[in-house]
Amino acid sequence: MAERRSHLILVGLILAALVGVALLAIPGSPVHKKVTLGLDLQGGLEVVLKAKPPPNHKLTSSDLDRSVGVMRNRIDKLGVSEPIVTKQGKDEIVIELAGVHNIADAINIIGKTAQLELYDLETSLTGPSRSATNQPVPRSSIYALLAGVQSLTKSSQPSAWYLFDAKKKLFAGPKITRAQLLALAKVKALEKRHEGKIPKTFKLFAVPHNTVVVSCGPTEVACPGASGSVRSYYLFKHDPAHNVPQLTGQDLKLSGTRADVDPDTGLPEVLMHFTGKGGKEFQKVTQEEWARGKVRGEPQHFAIVLDREIKSFPQIDPNDSTLSSGIGGGNARITGLASAKEAKDLALVLQTGALPVSFTIAERTDVSATLGKDSLDQAKRAALFGLLVVAIFLLLLYRFLGLVAVIGLAIYAAFLYAAILIFNVTLTLPGFAGLILTIGVAADANVVVFERIKEEVRAGKSVRAAVNAGYAKGFHTILDANVVTAITAMVLFAVASAGVKGFALMLLIGTVISLVTAVAATRAMLGLLAGFRWFDNPRFMGAHGQQSARWLQIDFMRRRYLWFAISAVIIVVGAASLGTRGLNLGIDFEGGTQVTFKTRQPQPIGDVRSQVAEIGKAGSIVQGKGKRFGAESYESYQIRMRSLTRPEQAKLTNDLRDRLGAYAEGTKNVSASFGRQIARSAVIAIIFSLFLVVLYIAVRFDLKFAIPVILAMVHDVVVCVGVYSLTGREVTTSTVAAVLTVLGYSIYDTIIIFDRIRENIGIMRRHSFATIANTSLWETIRRSLATTFITLLPVASLLAFGGATLKDFAFALLVGIVSGAYSSIFIAAPLLTIWKEREPEYAGRRRAELAFGDGSAEAVLEEAEAAAAAEPAPEFLAPEPAADRPTAASRDAKRERRRQRRRARPHGRAR
Repeated sequence: MAERRSHLILVGLILAALVGVALLAIPGSPVHKKVTLGLDLQGGLEVVLKAKPPPNHKLTSSDLDRSVGVMRNRIDKLGVSEPIVTKQGKDEIVIELAGVHNIADAINIIGKTAQLELYDLETSLTGPSRSATNQPVPRSSIYALLAGVQSLTKSSQPSAWYLFDAKKKLFAGPKITRAQLLALAKVKALEKRHEGKIPKTFKLFAVPHNTVVVSCGPTEVACPGASGSVRSYYLFKHDPAHNVPQLTGQDLKLSGTRADVDPDTGLPEVLMHFTGKGGKEFQKVTQEEWARGKVRGEPQHFAIVLDREIKSFPQIDPNDSTLSSGIGGGNARITGLASAKEAKDLALVLQTGALPVSFTIAERTDVSATLGKDSLDQAKRAALFGLLVVAIFLLLLYRFLGLVAVIGLAIYAAFLYAAILIFNVTLTLPGFAGLILTIGVAADANVVVFERIKEEVRAGKSVRAAVNAGYAKGFHTILDANVVTAITAMVLFAVASAGVKGFALMLLIGTVISLVTAVAATRAMLGLLAGFRWFDNPRFMGAHGQQSARWLQIDFMRRRYLWFAISAVIIVVGAASLGTRGLNLGIDFEGGTQVTFKTRQPQPIGDVRSQVAEIGKAGSIVQGKGKRFGAESYESYQIRMRSLTRPEQAKLTNDLRDRLGAYAEGTKNVSASFGRQIARSAVIAIIFSLFLVVLYIAVRFDLKFAIPVILAMVHDVVVCVGVYSLTGREVTTSTVAAVLTVLGYSIYDTIIIFDRIRENIGIMRRHSFATIANTSLWETIRRSLATTFITLLPVASLLAFGGATLKDFAFALLVGIVSGAYSSIFIAAPLLTIWKEREPEYAGRRRAELAFGDGSAEAVLEEAEAAAAAEPAPEFLAPEPAADRPTAASRDAKRERRRQRRRARPHGRAR
């Protein structure tokens, strides 16, 4: 009665949760939310940033590469999923963002230079900014600051140039050279209707050599020497050759910098943590300031300047003797911030490092999805059809249990949908890959338990007792497999970026939810039904007859070198193809050409994609730009494709004009969107996750179980990459997501089999390890084949009904899942057997079994079933009725049959 009550409570909670999911999904409800789609599915905002190098610095390709990496880090920390950051031309970076709520803030943070400088204030102020008594002298304008120092600029090279109008207001600048300033001023003069000429009343001022203009805004708590809420300007020395400024952002540890709250005042602040070298320099400067202040009898200050603006200038009190040796410990803080948001934004910029050059916004516009609505509709149809086929397969294979599994999958889908809404997950094609894998994981959890239930029924137990035993024995198997998969997902999410992070998040959420629905939801439903008489019928759930077909009961371990040879041939052929043909890397990896064009009237994006494919540019990324007309029509488009030569560009322009009546606006070279940083972070994440997987398996199983798991995963990736090279299919970011899916599937499937081997080790105490491994495979091969088939159904649906992009994606999944299933059975288990048979105990068992043992499939399975049936039920299960327990007579009869079979065979027969 208590057990039934707990099941009723659980079912009630699940129904209540489903009502909550419905409220989230129903438009008009107070908690309604919509799924956030990524750039590849819904489009977003495109921002073009133009680089502005600092004085006397020539812009290099490495400057842009580093800027791309810093911007990617900032976007990831903002919580924007699946950004696209690419170089364009020689001095531009293009950023595409999806799901951004505050566009202005995002752009401000992404493009912020974050040039952090720390000055000894009193010694760094120079010229008109320093009084005779070494006090700061603020100026109310740059004009007033520079007017008195122009005589100093005639004999040396100025640091920068400014142009002021007749009213002494800044008209243009700063610029590195006079020519650059005048060129900019002419453009501005033309805009302001000065006919492109600079009036004679305008004044040109230069900044003296090795000095910079630093301001202090009216929003700051205080500015040196200033009073009131006004912007002040100062002239600072800037001579890195003579250690001015004394410290920069390069002296900070990015990981130790964070936003905080001052415990004394309750005001926001930013804590900074210096490197070893930076900490020593900070202590040296503050010690010098304390000594100087002691002599002068007044506090000295340390100015913290960000992007040439003073944020705070904490004082060093000469009366505090604890500061006589300077401030050690390598820590400092920025105070005087206006709000917690400013502190958080400042910490974010400092955490990700400084941009080597500054950027201005050259262009911003809306762009359409890279895949388009047609691809999204195809994906939806393929997914729904795949789920329908999965449901039919489960019903045919498991009868009533299949119906329970289908209901469990429906609950899983509802909870997963709710999680996507609640956690504001940006759903993209890589995330869709994780979704497909979790569908297979969720279905497999039910398959594991149902196969256990059928085994228990065949062993003579009642259906009710079999349900209890099936869940008890299957739970640990499911838990191990899900934990290993979750470890991989968490590490990928924590370390990786871009599409890899989206895949990992979907895999993590789906794995957790599948564990809950498979173990809790279906268990509660079967627990409620177990009390009905009609439910206690083995035929009702397909549990009658033999466990598996005889053709599956082959000696896997005896043929292990055959399996190794098959894999070796595939790997060698793939390696040879990689060495000769390489991989067909797409624009995501190698960059290419971007062509922008306009049509005479709005054109549906689907028609434009078709025309682009017909002129030989299939696989190119076609996006609409700017204003949208109707559902999916634009006047302006851009195409990203493989790098084109000048003749190819001319031909493309002519083809676009002939077919679409379009005229090209410009052609630019773009960099790879899947940069080295993303690839490096993905590899680091995979290596670290493998380390954690090895650690977990070593604790839960044995260290010798971990190595075959890793080798099987490596096998699957190598096979997948080799097949891609052989077929010549294009490798894109979607291919990377598919390979990651393969890793997750391979781990999951192998752990399921290894868990059964671990269980049988304790049951089959007299058999060789090869027999134990064979028996485990015989007992789990139906589950492995069923799970592989279930996972392949939605993938095959994508391959059949998806567009060109989806078909390439599905092909990678298809190859990887088949390879993962093969390696779990034919690679991982035989490798484990080879390793374990070297142990003295198993080596002795093998010799004895070869001489006297009974290694037939039927005899071994009967013995294993009898040993398992004789095991006591776990304490938390309801006791099995006496009538359902195997009797002593039935066990004796089984033993007698085995003895007779042994007598019928000659001794010494090898298996």
